[in-house]
Amino acid sequence: MAWFKRKDEKLKEGEKKSMPDGLWEKCSSCSEILYKPELEKTYNVCRHCGHHFRVTPEVYLDLLLDGDSHEELFSNVQSLDPMKFKAKKKYRNQLKDAVSMTGKKEAIQCYSGNINGFEVILGIMNFQFIGGSFGSVVGEKVSRSIKYASEQKCPFILICSSGGARMQEGAISLMQMAKTSTHLAKFLEDGGLYIPILTDPTTGGVTASFGMLGDIILAEPGALIGFAGPRVIKQTIGKDLPSGFQRSEFLLEKGFLDHIITREDMKETLTNIIGMLE
Repeated sequence: MAWFKRKDEKLKEGEKKSMPDGLWEKCSSCSEILYKPELEKTYNVCRHCGHHFRVTPEVYLDLLLDGDSHEELFSNVQSLDPMKFKAKKKYRNQLKDAVSMTGKKEAIQCYSGNINGFEVILGIMNFQFIGGSFGSVVGEKVSRSIKYASEQKCPFILICSSGGARMQEGAISLMQMAKTSTHLAKFLEDGGLYIPILTDPTTGGVTASFGMLGDIILAEPGALIGFAGPRVIKQTIGKDLPSGFQRSEFLLEKGFLDHIITREDMKETLTNIIGMLE
């Protein structure tokens, strides 16, 4: 005689109730298991430790710009394959795969819009598109955005996220560092306001050019920011690196950043800065 009997006869012995995939996310910082719909309500920031997850450009777009005030700029510019580059995969096939995966034409999208009523030009880099690599089109879109911000006499804000230069474009990619830096120098000389926001990760050519040329340089908490990666540096100098090396907090302490802002405070902080400096 059985001591216990299932009341629900629909669930047979040994069966497990199925759970939809993709509902849970493990925090890489504190290892807490987070419910995705709740995580999205906090702008993909862990409520336990404050870790900022990498997010898509749409999150920043919805977070920063007022309502439906925005309009995408320069959306017709798209990368070609000038060097006919091929390794394990041809560059043109990499581009097709990246477009298919992200639904975007390039590793940056640019918009005109308003932040609490202040007109701005906003660029948002996309790490999911070939690691947010800095190629000819990224350089062209940044340059056009700077020029348009100058014409409109409004601030230029750029959300940076990149693994560095796009090697598939060779020297053409590297030339974008000088190109964007030159446009920024003129923009700043003419009194323009430029605010880069460095997110995880911001490395390579972006850090060596427009990522560090702002009037005020902001960063998200815990973001990896640097030129070469920590592993490469350690192998080069043959020494252990300090704790937290190349993270936002370390760079703020050494004077490379002006302020660290959480996503929750990002729009308000930008509003205050623009209000004071415009």
